Amino acid sequence: MKIAVMGAGAVGSYYGAMLARAGHQVTLVARPQHVEAISGRGLVLEARGTTETIPLAATTEPSGVAGAGIILFCVKSDDTAAAGQAMMPYLAPGAAILSLQNGVDNAERLQEVLQRSVIPTAVYVAVEMPAPGHVRHHGRGELVIGSSPASAEIAATLTKAGIGTEISDNVIGDLWGKLIVNCCYNALSAIPQLPYGRMRAVDGVEAVMKDIVAECVAVAKGCGVSTDEAILGKVLGLASAMPNQFSSTAQDLAKGKHTEIGHLNGYVVRMGETLGIATPANRLLMVMVRLMEEANRT
Repeated sequence: MKIAVMGAGAVGSYYGAMLARAGHQVTLVARPQHVEAISGRGLVLEARGTTETIPLAATTEPSGVAGAGIILFCVKSDDTAAAGQAMMPYLAPGAAILSLQNGVDNAERLQEVLQRSVIPTAVYVAVEMPAPGHVRHHGRGELVIGSSPASAEIAATLTKAGIGTEISDNVIGDLWGKLIVNCCYNALSAIPQLPYGRMRAVDGVEAVMKDIVAECVAVAKGCGVSTDEAILGKVLGLASAMPNQFSSTAQDLAKGKHTEIGHLNGYVVRMGETLGIATPANRLLMVMVRLMEEANRT
């Protein structure tokens, strides 16, 4: 099958590599340095104790999605509308588009741009890109995709490629669960530039996480979304499962990049304001990351 990854950073490149290794014709649409490295030698993938180089196509042009039967849409949340508009002229009529993005409303926003169905997808993977053309996998890798007429076939394709995939009738609840995890870990890892294990062990962090979870659950409930009753335990237990992982926000700040904080803690703050629900813990983390972004500009 022909598959394209729009916005192939660490996450998109990992899934693209897994699919290419399974024999699919994969094209990554990515930044110039990443494309140049992949075009020269292939994509280096470190995963599960092995390192291999996987040949696949890569381009900087949105036309790379042309003819693809499945498109994994992996751009940063702030770039959703612009990237959607850029690839729209090249979409095959029957292409299935999956939004593999942080936050809870990207699929809906992309659907408005494209005026066609987009499948929301919750992503559970720890990866980083230590250099252009090089992806390092730290753990997990499963996906939860929304229910659609194409979902069963897509899930079978992904599963055969070694990507555990579940179809959910409540994918918005899954996305909120992922959002809550991100709200607890992303900024708290980014501000001190600490991996999850060391960050979580600091005195007071657990209490802050409990405050963040309580705010997020209250806002989700106000939005009519049912969250996992065990979400707090999952949040607190993640650090032991991924002790050496740095959040994507930490990685972005370390590279001087703009972060997605406005679609993580910032989204909870905005929705809380709309609903009249106080979110002081999320607001503080959002502002701290924005201050660090500003400092990176000087």
